[in-house]
Amino acid sequence: QEQLVETGGGLVQAGESLRLSCAASGRAANVFNVVKMGWFRQAPGKEREFVAALTWNGGSTLYADSEKGRFTISRDNAKRTVYLQINSLKPEDTAVYFCAADDRLGRSLSTQSGDYGTWGQGTQVTVSS
Repeated sequence: QEQLVETGGGLVQAGESLRLSCAASGRAANVFNVVKMGWFRQAPGKEREFVAALTWNGGSTLYADSEKGRFTISRDNAKRTVYLQINSLKPEDTAVYFCAADDRLGRSLSTQSGDYGTWGQGTQVTVSS
């Protein structure tokens, strides 16, 4: 069974930092080292939006323009885990954050949720002002 599990969310004050983790198990773990991984978020009443993505070895990354500088995506293939570091959190960062796997071969990093075939359940991040 494919599975991605996000952890690390919570209630924080504006200006603080969080590191979200996404661990793969089952089939997702078996292919983790060769797939691209991404993070998305969905705020209440809004559509899911792209945050960041990286290649199988972390050698190439892609960020939403609005997130450059405060968000850092990384991965540890030995642990089958991808991370999202968020610094200087703002109330508008409040959302459910999802990790997802893109197993399309030979394609570039994608900002489109439809290109990601496996998703976690999400972790809630709430930023108070």
